[in-house]
Amino acid sequence: MQENRPQLAFPRLFHLALFVSGVLWIIAAGSIAARAAQSIADRLYIPSFDELLQQVFFVVLLLWGLAAIRRIATRTGTLRSTNALPSRPTASQEWQRGAALGWGMLLVALLPMMLTGTLHPEFSFALPNWGLTLISIATIAVATLALELIFRGFLFARLIEAVGPGTATVFLSLAYAILSGQRPNATGLSILVTFALGILYSMAYLRTRALWLGWGLHFAWNASMAVLFGLPIAGYTTYSNLLFTSVTGPERLTGGAYGPEGAFLTLFVVLAALFVLHRITRTYAWEYTHTPIVAAGYPMDIAPPPAHTAMETAAAATPKSLVQILGTTSTTASTLPIIDEHLRRDPTTPPDE
Repeated sequence: MQENRPQLAFPRLFHLALFVSGVLWIIAAGSIAARAAQSIADRLYIPSFDELLQQVFFVVLLLWGLAAIRRIATRTGTLRSTNALPSRPTASQEWQRGAALGWGMLLVALLPMMLTGTLHPEFSFALPNWGLTLISIATIAVATLALELIFRGFLFARLIEAVGPGTATVFLSLAYAILSGQRPNATGLSILVTFALGILYSMAYLRTRALWLGWGLHFAWNASMAVLFGLPIAGYTTYSNLLFTSVTGPERLTGGAYGPEGAFLTLFVVLAALFVLHRITRTYAWEYTHTPIVAAGYPMDIAPPPAHTAMETAAAATPKSLVQILGTTSTTASTLPIIDEHLRRDPTTPPDE
């Protein structure tokens, strides 16, 4: 539920301090989640659930930890409002629209590879792979939520308050791209594409002031890439279980071992998606980002002059005399004299011959 209380104004340095505090907590939460998940997976002998448990613990720590930081510092904010996950009627619709956009983007990005025959899929429908696929889908869903919470949630909101939406978008998208350079088989082109994706995800937040649409977009993009097409996600192939696809041809077309996010065409697909996203979020932008018009100017309920008030008081205290309004109709006969004479005549008297 969104907060109805007015937001207090804090200086920019205060928001920067909250931003740094959030970064420190994210680093600590990641370390705690990794250790806890590994410990549980080892004790229960479920190594397949290691990454899923890690992402779940990480998201929980992010949600509660960042909300606690804001609450302690400002005495405002709830778990949902702090993490840009408001409960509202369009939340499900926003997620679905984002997922549709992510799915469509991937199809367009892979279309040249399909037409040129550079995709070589291999299927493996063994029973254990079906269970691993479900785990992969759940892991991708939670992992993409974690990324949205980090780069488009609390930190993004604090940086917007400190330096403005434009600078905040560029800074966090650049940080998102630089971190992607640490992934396996990353290239300069993959970093550029990831930067463009960061702009796209940030725009999804700015147009809706929530993570629902951006999360749906991010999830569908990654899940379709790994589960449906068996391609690497940013260099990782651990999510492809039922289908594994190898690619041939130039890396600028296919992305190589990094996946479609390292392909040249993907950059243009993301840029085109910016315009599509702007169009499909027109209603949300009006409803959730429009600033209501507040009346300004001089007040119109000005008190009358004291002399006028005294006259009205004196007039109200003086008793009113009754005034009789006479009729304007004439009391004399309105008929001709001959008719008046006829009316005054005795009816028993015979008329004159």
